[in-house]
Amino acid sequence: MTAGAAEAFAAIEAGWRPGPVETTGSVDAAPGLALSGLFDVEPAVRDEGDPLPPLWHWLHLLDRPAQAGLGEDGHPRDGLFLPPLPRRRRMFGGGRVAFHAPILVGDRVTRRSEVVSVRVREGGSGLLLLVTVRHTWTVDGQPRTVEEQDIVYKQPDGRPATRTARPSEDGHPPEPWEFTLRPDETLLFRFSALTYNAHRIHYDRAYARDTEGYPDLVVHGPLLALALLELPRRYAPDRRVTSFAFRSRAPLFAPEPFTVAGTPAADGASAALSARTAGAAPAVTATVTFA
Repeated sequence: MTAGAAEAFAAIEAGWRPGPVETTGSVDAAPGLALSGLFDVEPAVRDEGDPLPPLWHWLHLLDRPAQAGLGEDGHPRDGLFLPPLPRRRRMFGGGRVAFHAPILVGDRVTRRSEVVSVRVREGGSGLLLLVTVRHTWTVDGQPRTVEEQDIVYKQPDGRPATRTARPSEDGHPPEPWEFTLRPDETLLFRFSALTYNAHRIHYDRAYARDTEGYPDLVVHGPLLALALLELPRRYAPDRRVTSFAFRSRAPLFAPEPFTVAGTPAADGASAALSARTAGAAPAVTATVTFA
């Protein structure tokens, strides 16, 4: 890391604070029908008034930048919440979500987005810029969902991005809630299309390997989070999710199958969730709470 790069990180941490922005639109059933198909489950939403499952609001109010505005990696070159860091690489680090009330098909929703934290941290691959963005989703002025997303930015350092989950020490005994997904090229492409995510690490194997140094296509962080919340939806459908916190610890790669698993607490008020490949420690960990 050069002195100039370190100064750029410090300047962003000290002075980059874009203002908030609001977006308004209507919720329809089509994206939910598409995600249900991707997960091979019966449609979660069909008609006006049906509640979106937790986190499925991510399929709505999508940013759709012009093709000419995209950078080499498929992300927009510039944007209100993109830090002015040259040659940046972007990773989804995790987040926290509070679900106050369901968002319904047919609702007119407003999303207020704002940067709430910018900080520099030293990582194993050099300096990291951690940006936390808060999104507040309201209907008729009342908050329905409030989330904070932790996005990690770095500059390429020439080393392969081969960080993977370490071997498991517990042998991963079966848990009460489990199912397996195989993230092949088709599934990753469909999720990229569904979320209008043009980041090339998810569908362009040559780019993922040769430019960003990954061993294969990278599974989307949001896809992993949504898969984790499929656990309570399938195994505890009578419980209302009130909060969800998750952290990405290592990438998962196509086409190796991964298992999402969960263990509810003895009192039933929460559950610990994780996603991992066979024989490895969790790549994503999470906690969900219930009303």
